[in-house]
Amino acid sequence: MNCESIKSQVIDWLRDYARSAKANGFVVGVSGGVDSGLVSTLCSLTALTTVCFHMPISHEENDNARNHIQWLMGKNHKTVWQWANLKLAYEAFLTCLPSMPDLAKANLQSRIRMCSLYAIANRDNLLVAGTGNKIEDFGIGFFTKYGDGAVDISPIGDLMKSEVRELARYLGVADEMVNAVPTDGLWDDGRSDESQIGTTYDELEWAMKAIENSDDGWNDVVNPTERQKEILRIYCDRHDKNQHKMQMPPICEIRRD
Repeated sequence: MNCESIKSQVIDWLRDYARSAKANGFVVGVSGGVDSGLVSTLCSLTALTTVCFHMPISHEENDNARNHIQWLMGKNHKTVWQWANLKLAYEAFLTCLPSMPDLAKANLQSRIRMCSLYAIANRDNLLVAGTGNKIEDFGIGFFTKYGDGAVDISPIGDLMKSEVRELARYLGVADEMVNAVPTDGLWDDGRSDESQIGTTYDELEWAMKAIENSDDGWNDVVNPTERQKEILRIYCDRHDKNQHKMQMPPICEIRRD
């Protein structure tokens, strides 16, 4: 992968989009993982205002996020740190909406964070930069609808997870972030993304490429192993189930006779 070329393409694209939108820069939710580490770095390299927003709710502040933001601030004076403990807001929602199942609670955290990002964006005339990669956003729909999936721009939406790691490492993002176990940070038990999905990101990349390069879905895969069949099933099931996240809401088209 030509990291220098991709870096330049994304930075130019971010600058051009901000200029066309008459925005001052970007706000990025920084969690401590490689995706947000890469996006915040790319935004910071535009030399436009970049607000790195760390928003713990049910967990302690992430050291990776804090260290990364401080590193970026040392490289660009227009990169700033915004911190907010959203636990009280989350607990207020749960008081108003009792008896919520665990999945609804998890998604609520993501949506509270996105409301906060847009509040900062409105305040400072910024664009909300998404941190979803190609596998999550367009492969299996592994994001919260109107939570971390609600963004203005998607700088790394065409990069596989392995490419995200490679580019982040090239740009000097700390190994602690590059190698961090991927997690959405929405569960008290700290479960990883891969444990929730049932496959690794590398396996999902294999499935996505196999299907994209075939004429008849995964039926074209030659002599798949039992594990590969399971990976393809998981990928296809999630891809089909989460189409409602990856497409615009359906519109009832009215006949005007």
